[in-house]
Amino acid sequence: MAPGLVYARLGLSERGDPMICHSPVNLARRSLLTTAVVTSASLFLPKSLVAAELVATPGQTEGPFYPVAFPPDMDNDLVRLTGQATQALGQVIHVAGRVTDTRGQPKPGSMIEIWQCDANGVYRHPRAAGQGRIDQAFQGYGRTQVDGQGRYRFRTIRPVPYPGRTPHIHFAVHVPGQGRLVTQMYIEGEPLNLRDGVLSSIRDPRARRSVIVPLVSWQSPEPGALHGIFDIVVPV
Repeated sequence: MAPGLVYARLGLSERGDPMICHSPVNLARRSLLTTAVVTSASLFLPKSLVAAELVATPGQTEGPFYPVAFPPDMDNDLVRLTGQATQALGQVIHVAGRVTDTRGQPKPGSMIEIWQCDANGVYRHPRAAGQGRIDQAFQGYGRTQVDGQGRYRFRTIRPVPYPGRTPHIHFAVHVPGQGRLVTQMYIEGEPLNLRDGVLSSIRDPRARRSVIVPLVSWQSPEPGALHGIFDIVVPV
């Protein structure tokens, strides 16, 4: 069919402008045809054009220091340990976000783990160097369940660098029926980000940007603490 006839049947000119149509019947027919064509076209358009999809969080290495034994405390507050009179060394940060799929739908029932080195750059792991300098007040590992909207929150410390790595926090997300996604969260503005091999291995600039989180200062709920938003997007 000639393009002009297609436009005419939709009540449009070839430029896409409405054509003058005084008949109520023609107006109704044009409305129905327009709706039908738009609906049909949406079935053949790429999903990204119909509704923009979120960028999936890239998977990253678990690293050598995933805990071989879990601490007595396995909650979402790594700064204060039960039985410790003092809290962990380091700058307190609150990390919050949501676990969703690429369509923005929450993934309730998901469980999140995090682990990181302490303010001295030492992991709570027998093979990590510097065990004599470990901060006994730092939990080092935490876990939490997301709520019905996919939301989570951790209270921890600002990660610090250690030899060969820029500051980062390891994340593992267990999604019911989908398995486990392991990734890492980085801090915006860290000079070592540019030279970190693990971060640089993420080739897609949008995916790489999605794991770099700015930390800002809020007065609530903890004055002096920093806050970051890290949303985790799992494939559908």
